Amino acid sequence: MRKLLLTLMLVLVALVAFSQIVLTVAAGAVGQELELTKRAAEAYMKIHPDITVKVLDTPDMVQDRLGLYLQFLEAKSPEIDVYQIDVIWPGDLAQHFIDLYEYNADKVVSMHFPAIVENNTVDGRLVAIPWFTDAGLLYYRTDLLEKYGLKPPTTWDELENAAKIIQEGERKTNPDFWGFVWQGNAYEGLTCDALEWLASNDAGTIISPDKKITIANANAVEILEKVAGWIGTISPSGVLTFAEEDARAVWQTGNAAFMRNWPYCYSLSKGPDSNVAGKFDVSPLPAGKSGNGAATLGGWQLSVSKYSKNPKEAADLALFMAGYEIQKLRAVEGSMNPTIQALYADYEVLKANPFFGSLFDVFINAVARPSTATAPRYNEVSTLFFKAVHSILSGTSNAQTALEELALDLQDITGFEIVWGF
Repeated sequence: MRKLLLTLMLVLVALVAFSQIVLTVAAGAVGQELELTKRAAEAYMKIHPDITVKVLDTPDMVQDRLGLYLQFLEAKSPEIDVYQIDVIWPGDLAQHFIDLYEYNADKVVSMHFPAIVENNTVDGRLVAIPWFTDAGLLYYRTDLLEKYGLKPPTTWDELENAAKIIQEGERKTNPDFWGFVWQGNAYEGLTCDALEWLASNDAGTIISPDKKITIANANAVEILEKVAGWIGTISPSGVLTFAEEDARAVWQTGNAAFMRNWPYCYSLSKGPDSNVAGKFDVSPLPAGKSGNGAATLGGWQLSVSKYSKNPKEAADLALFMAGYEIQKLRAVEGSMNPTIQALYADYEVLKANPFFGSLFDVFINAVARPSTATAPRYNEVSTLFFKAVHSILSGTSNAQTALEELALDLQDITGFEIVWGF
């Protein structure tokens, strides 16, 4: 009898193990992303004990992450079920993802910002559910502005002047101090920064929504030459190798007066290991000759692979992770901007991130990269752009020549008309 019971128990264990569904989420690890994604996975598994959720750590650099994703997707691999994708990728990767409208997304999609839902909709198919949105911000040291009798800069000229004054003063006791840090490496982050410079200086958005190549203009030359002048003066020469976390490291150790970065840095800058806690604030990015600052639209979405062995469960997981409670958790503890509109009126969210309310217009009016107009070749377009900008900033190329050549290269891969602005 005991032998029979033991046999039955072993069979039962085997059946449970056999019935266990395993889902893998490919997620980011910038700032607190990975930790918060794992917490969301744990919350889902408590509700669904028959499902195991694994979180795959992916590269920080956007191009590296896309390269990894393409290895899985082009091989039609079932190993990853849910992908965290950039706001610029739906058009390029749509063929690999299921239509979430077929898996109950229609019941929740109205909660999210309509513009992001539209961005994630390709040929009527919702290929990604919005997860968190982003826009570039200016971080500044309130204590140092007060110390030197300065106000938060509203133009690039004012930022340059303030950065020089503060840097000169702080260098007397701290030789490692810099005026301004940002993302200058040759990668997607530089595309974001440079698009902000262009748009703020009335220099267009590289390629217009109506598919005209507009990058070759005098205002673009002017602002990029200005930024090139920051290298080695108010920004370290090494900024040309910086990604988001490199800039944050300099800022958070107290070695910069200003930083351009995304909202996720806010909660980290307030943390117990931060040298700037209680000494900083955020504002919109400065303006050039357009008279208005510009913030590049960022953010990430969740898509479900067509090659998943469990698309129904994977879609349910994606919708859960993009739901109200998980977005609230990520907003309160990670300063990640929700895509659910109601969370911008949530007391706990606003208490943790007061700027979510005061800078709401920045987030809903952020400048989009030309990913829709150039799909499915946006990655090639962006790569040409950030390489050209990097060559200008590093001093290896003349700005006007580099932008003229860029325009011709963009025409070669898109076939779009060039609008010459010189």
